[in-house]
This record gives sequence, C-alpha cells and structure tokens, in this order.
Amino acid sequence: MTAKKLGLKQRYAHMTRGLDWETSYQPIDKVFPYDQFEGIKIKDWSAWEDPFRLTMDAYWKFQAEKERKLYAVLDAFAQNNGQTGISDGRYMNVLKLFLTGISPEEYQSHRGFAFIGRHLRGVGPRVAAQQQSLDELRHVQTQIHTISHYNKFFNGMSEFPTMHDRVFYLSVPKSFFDDARSAGPFEYMIAIGFAFEYVLTNLLFVPFMSGAAYNGDMSTVTFGFSAQSDESRHMTLGIEVIKFLLEQHPDNLPIVQKWVDKWFWRGFRLLGLVAMMMDYMLPKPVMSWKEAWEIYFTEAGGALFQDLARYGLKMPKYHEVATEAAEHVGHQLYGLLYQLCHVAGLHAWMPDAKHMDWLSEKYPNTFDKYYRPRFEMWAQMEKEGKRFYYNGLLQLCHTCQLPMTFTEPGDPTTRCFRETQFKGNRYHFCSDGCKDIFDNEPEKYVQAWLPIQQIFQGNCGGPTVPDVLNWYQIKVGVDNAEYVGSEDHKLWESWKQDTAVSKAG
Repeated sequence: MTAKKLGLKQRYAHMTRGLDWETSYQPIDKVFPYDQFEGIKIKDWSAWEDPFRLTMDAYWKFQAEKERKLYAVLDAFAQNNGQTGISDGRYMNVLKLFLTGISPEEYQSHRGFAFIGRHLRGVGPRVAAQQQSLDELRHVQTQIHTISHYNKFFNGMSEFPTMHDRVFYLSVPKSFFDDARSAGPFEYMIAIGFAFEYVLTNLLFVPFMSGAAYNGDMSTVTFGFSAQSDESRHMTLGIEVIKFLLEQHPDNLPIVQKWVDKWFWRGFRLLGLVAMMMDYMLPKPVMSWKEAWEIYFTEAGGALFQDLARYGLKMPKYHEVATEAAEHVGHQLYGLLYQLCHVAGLHAWMPDAKHMDWLSEKYPNTFDKYYRPRFEMWAQMEKEGKRFYYNGLLQLCHTCQLPMTFTEPGDPTTRCFRETQFKGNRYHFCSDGCKDIFDNEPEKYVQAWLPIQQIFQGNCGGPTVPDVLNWYQIKVGVDNAEYVGSEDHKLWESWKQDTAVSKAG
C-alpha cells in the first residue's frame, strides 16, 4: 500500500518542530547557556508561532528563483551601461554611504541571527532565526555584487570593508551592531528583530530604494525588491518575538520596555545618516526626512504601539524628542559632512538654489530661519575661492558615536551637551537618550572604540591628517573632498558631453 502523502501542515511540523530533541547526556541548561541571564522568563517555548511558515526545502526553492531573476537584471544593467543612465554623478555618493555603512551590517546581522539560531532553546525561533541569518548573508552578497559594477567607474568604493572598520562616521552603524551582537539573545531579538526590522526598517530601505528608482539606479532597485519579501518576513518575526515575550510572563514587561526605549533611540540616531541622504544627497529628492518620519514612525509606529498597549508596552521613551528633531537632524548632519568631506570616503557639495527652495518648502518652519543662512555663507566663501573645511577633531557622543552636533529639544540655537562620571572618568553625550543608555550599562560602554579618541591615542596611522587618511585607505584628492572638480565629476561631465554629441549627430 502506498504511503499517504503528508499534508502541508504535517510536513511543516516534521521539518521544523519535529527537529527538536530532549538532551540525554548533558543538562539542557548546559546546551543553551545564554538564554536565562537576561532575566526573561519563558513558560512554554512551544507557544512561539513560527511566522515564516517555511520549511528549509521551500526556502531554498523560493530564494533560488529570486536569485535567478536578480542576476539576470543585473547582467542586463551592466551590459547596457546602466551607470550612464543615473540622474547625476553626485548620486554615486549615496551608494558609497550605503556600501560602507549598511552592507557590512547585513553581515553583522547574519552572524547575530546565526548565534540566535543556535542559542535559543525553542525550536520555532531557532528555525526562524536560521532562515533570517541566511537572508542577511544573501543581502550583503547581492548588495556588494550590485554596487561592484559602479566600482569599475567611480572612486571611493574599492576599500569599503577597511573603511567600515576605521573611518570615523562609519563607527556609528558599526557600534550599533557591535552593541547588539554583544547583548544577550533576547535583547538582540528586540534590538534587530523588533526595533530595527519592524519599527524602523521602512525608514531605511524605502527611502534608499525609492531614491534609487527616482534617480535611475535600476540595479539597486532590483536588489531592493529582491530583498523586500525577506524584509516582510523579518518584520513578522520582529512582531512575533515581542508578543511572545510579553505573553510568557508579566515580569518580562519592564525588561522589554527598557530594551525598546534603548534600541529605538539608538536606531533613531543611526538613521540620522539616512536623513542626511534624503534631504541633501539625492540629486532628484523623493521626500524629505520629516515626511518619511511622519509616515513611517508617527503614523505606522503609533498604530503599532497602540496595538501593543494591551500588553502594557508604551511608546519608546523620547519619541516626542525624536519627532521634534526630524525638523533638524538632516540639516545638521549634512552641514557636518560638507565641512568634513576632506576626511571622508565620499564627496559633498553645496546644494544649488533649486534644492534650497525645495528644502524651504519641505521645512517651512526651520530651513530658512536656521540653516539656509549657513549654506549661503559657505556658498559665498566658495565663490571667493575659500571653500570651507573644518580642520579640527570633533568630540563624539560616547554612545551613538555621532559628533556632538545636535541641538537642545525645542531650541535649535543651543547645542545639546550631556555628561556623566564613571569610576573617576568623565563621558560626554549628544542627548538625554544617549546618556540614559550609558548610565544603564556603563561597564559595557566604557569599552567602546571611539575613532577620534583612537587618533589621539596614536592608533590610527599617525598624528597628521594624511597619516590618518592613509590608514583609512582613502586616496587623498580622489575619494574625498568637494565633488565639483573631482575625478567622479569630470567622468560624469564627459559622459554627458558624449551623450549630447551623439544626440546632435
């Protein structure tokens, strides 16, 4: 008699929960040593609903099909010289920021979820984390492959792994993931699975992908679409984990709330780099950072936390401060990049009159009053042949590692400056949110690797700017400084001339 074919539900159960086993010659706590020290109480691991609903063989099949289509589009883009179809050569600096700041964190996320897939004792989360780990590895591979085409023509991308580990502003995303990966497994799930992948992910990927589409970069759009179905599953896992923890025991609520507060603020500071990109670096801007924040956090995030209120979870601490700061953060950070691009791995430029008018329209309460005069002053200096570069070393916030450039809530004319003392040493912070995070775990954050402090300590190649840039592997006059007149700019202008001649003739 032929064996009855298993139904999808039975097959799924066998291929996921059926993979679990009882330990026989080692105590279970010795096999899973890391899922108790954080204080989270789990009564029933089987209550974890597998949000992916995928067996591994189905996973391989879906991903292989996506890979086949993705690489066909990328090959066609390269063969048709798609790099000449982007909106402007300045757009490449968006991809340089993405490749050096975001792609390496996909790999960090891969390693983090691989750890979770090993060290949570419930089989449901183990399978889900394993699949997300593979997703993240695939994302970093496809991003590097896509952007590698541009590396044949434009500067500043060839040494991206070294830059990620050394260049000062890239310590912002790096320290975020170092912090998450050195936390316990449940905190990692809240940090990356919930705060980053669920609450804040649309503020990262939607602006980059819509910006790429609007600026003619179809290769980046393609890998974005290919990753989007994975991101949807990751969001599902993020919401599942927080509900699971809150339903398991009432004692979990204060621990989870503290993690949500912490990782919301860390994510908000990290996404300041995206705010700068959206407001200033896209030659054809899509929407302002303020508009994106209203759609993806104020509206979508507000609805999410309304739903989670039934568990007693509140909106993240300082969310009102973050919403008020959405008026300012893009201007303040791009102002810094403009002054510091001679020590960065990408170019910056003065926004033209049309772009400044767009900023006035998007930020009617703040841009003309606080930021336009600053840019007009720098524009006048450029006109007089005195392009301004800041030549000092910046003080960094000890938590988020961004320069201390942000202003007081409600007062954009006064710099926000907080400090605390720990074991006789003084530490500085850009905000109350960053100070709170340090004060809760000072033993962890005093070990942070801050790039400016490392220069002072003689660990970055030498005491001079050329020494440090050489250690960063930034080619002076090629990868850095003003865009106008750079090799990238000259190449782009030559392509434009060729196109004009071709059309004329």
